[in-house]
Order: sequence, then C-alpha cells, then structure tokens
Amino acid sequence: MEDRSVIDRFLYSGSQKIQTSERLYIRTPRLSDWAAWASIRSSSRDFLTPWEPTWPADSLTKTNFKARLRQYARDAREDRGVAFFIFRRADDKLVGSITLSNIRRGVAQTGTIGYWIGEGYARNGYMFEALSLLLPALFDQYALRRVEAACVPENKPSASLLRKVGFTEEGYAREYLCINGRWRDHLLFAMIKGEKIGQE
Repeated sequence: MEDRSVIDRFLYSGSQKIQTSERLYIRTPRLSDWAAWASIRSSSRDFLTPWEPTWPADSLTKTNFKARLRQYARDAREDRGVAFFIFRRADDKLVGSITLSNIRRGVAQTGTIGYWIGEGYARNGYMFEALSLLLPALFDQYALRRVEAACVPENKPSASLLRKVGFTEEGYAREYLCINGRWRDHLLFAMIKGEKIGQE
C-alpha cells in the first residue's frame, strides 16, 4: 500500500529551495510546475529529442506530469532516486532539470545523473552552475561515494560540460541506452566524492 501522505506532499508542496547560487535555485518539482514545465519542454522539443528517450504522445499533458511526479515520489521514498527542477532567481523561470536515478547502496553507494535545459537557456552556463551547486548535496545529503553520467558521443556540449564540472571520462558503452528510438553508444563519466567540482 502506498504512503499517500508522502506522495501527496511531493505532488503539492515540493520542497524548500534546497540549494541557491548566484543566479539559480534548485528544488524538487511540484504539481503547480506543470504549465511552466510543459511550455519549456514544448518549445525545446526539437532541441531535446535527439538526446532523450522517445517522448510518449501524451508526454506534456498534466495527467502525464502528475504520474511522473508520483513516480518521483516513489523513487525518493524508496531511496532509488530524486528529481530536481532548476529555476532562475531573477524571475523564477524554470530553465531545466537534473535527475538522480538508479541509486545503488551497499558496497556501491552510487547514483546516475541525467539532465536537460531548455533551448532558450542553453549556452548561458546555467547547467554548469546547477551541477556545481547540486553535486556537493548528492555526495553529502544523499551519502553517495560516486556519481555517474553518460552521453552519446555526438553530444559534444554535454561531454564538454561534464568534463568542465569535474567528471572523468571512464569508458565507452555500446548500445547503452535507447535514445530517440535507437539503441545508442554512450561515453561514460563519473565523479568520486572529494574530487574538485566546478573547474571553470
């Protein structure tokens, strides 16, 4: 039986601004973010779809967003992952998202991050700032020893971002994830707790 209070709290209240930088703040998403989320995802569709799993036909509906938040709540409750939305402090505009998933405890203490930014906000250093802000919390508050990330080799901006933030390229995985309807090879990156973050 699901803990409805936990899920409802996630859906409707989100969390406090868990991290704040000069230009941004980061918090978990809430149901009231749907319109802003759907708008930025819609306007950035052509920019994002080459690098993401295939979007379902109803991907931008409020019903789909609510189901997405319920899954985020389950993942957070079961210590499998957590999602964060990135907002610009100057005007509270949603600019992107970072998701921590596939948390492995025991002898691993590892999780995987994914991220996206709206097309209109790309190339402004926002994702660099957001990752530099969030990674210390992932290591400390979520007690991770290692954070992993991956991108397709053609996504040079993403690979460059990860290197600049401080990730080390560790390998090449064949047909690692199904992206935009095709099984794609990926570059594999990781950061270990204690390594320098944000080497700009």
